[in-house]
Amino acid sequence: MKNIGKIIKQIREEKGLTQQQLAELINMHRSNYSKVESGERDLSIDAIHKVAKYFGMTIDQLVNFDGTMPEEVTVEDKSIMEQVKLIQELEPEEKSMVFKMIETFLTKKKFKDFFQKNIATL
Repeated sequence: MKNIGKIIKQIREEKGLTQQQLAELINMHRSNYSKVESGERDLSIDAIHKVAKYFGMTIDQLVNFDGTMPEEVTVEDKSIMEQVKLIQELEPEEKSMVFKMIETFLTKKKFKDFFQKNIATL
């Protein structure tokens, strides 16, 4: 099995990122981060999670990386149910923000429909 540090290094290089950028992401000194990529030091699960999220991947995709980056998710190509499932995968704060935006648009539409209906009766 490939070392997680080597996997992260491969993806980092593909994305044109520096060791310093990833070291800052996980609050680690660059020299210590360098040891992660060379296999001399391990990362915490929390750090692996941050790196995976930064790369737009799950921990599983990162750990079992097969050399191909996941495709970017475009919501327009998904059914309503698939879109809701994707929203459910968001962090709680982001999920809340999405639902607040939807609620605002729905409220706005109800007001618009209400005014159009009542203006038509005048």
